[in-house]
Order: sequence, then C-alpha cells, then structure tokens
Amino acid sequence: MMRKATATWTGNGSEGRGALATASTVLQDTPYGFGSRFGEEAGTNPEELLAAAHAGCFTMALAFQLERAGFTPTRLHTEAAVSLLRDGDGFRISRSALKLTADVPGIDRTRFDELAQAAKNGCPVSRLFNTEITLETLLE
Repeated sequence: MMRKATATWTGNGSEGRGALATASTVLQDTPYGFGSRFGEEAGTNPEELLAAAHAGCFTMALAFQLERAGFTPTRLHTEAAVSLLRDGDGFRISRSALKLTADVPGIDRTRFDELAQAAKNGCPVSRLFNTEITLETLLE
C-alpha cells in the first residue's frame, strides 16, 4: 500500500507560499507557509498534519486492539500535540503528546492501559517518529 501527497512552493522560505494536495483530494491546494507554520496565519503546516496523522493512526490502532480483546469502544477521542524545536540552524520534532479520552464499556483500567500502550507503540506513525511519544489517558 502506498499513499501520496504533493507540496508545491514558490518564493523564498519566509515570504513564499506553498500548497499541499493529497491523491484522495482531502487536501487540494491547501495553503501553507511561514505564517501558518510559525505564526497564526490561516493555512496548515507539516507539524499539524503529522499531529492529525498520529492521532488518527493511534486511535484506529487502539480500536483494533480493543476489538481483538473483545471490547467495543463507545467513543475514542485523541488529541496529538507535536512539538517543533529549534535545533542548531534548523528545527526538529521533539515530541508527540497523545491525550486520549475513551469510553469503553466493561474494561478495567489495567487492561485498558495495556491495550493503549500497545497501540501507542505499534501504530505505524508512532514507529515512524524518532522522538519521545507520551500518552495520557482518561477512561470514562
């Protein structure tokens, strides 16, 4: 399986503009630039997209972990916060913090934590990142 996306950029780094697109067309000429990456300007940025990918990947991985263990979640809601830090002349992603709120009928806290950790460690996006990944959970 392969998924594709494209980035087009015109101009220099601080004043230029870019557009992102995905083969699925979920993103189509979606703007990004210095202002949306390092400021509050409208548009997206790579770190926001990585956070969305990590939240989605982890949440689906947990749904599969729960299913294999015989549980059906009523709701799983994950926030991912990706941190970008200066590193010498450039930047690096230093952390992806997952914050999960879950409603899973019939599960005890110990089993839930085991499955959530397995999902965090096993989801393909977690495995891609070479950074600290934290997980905070709230079982309702």
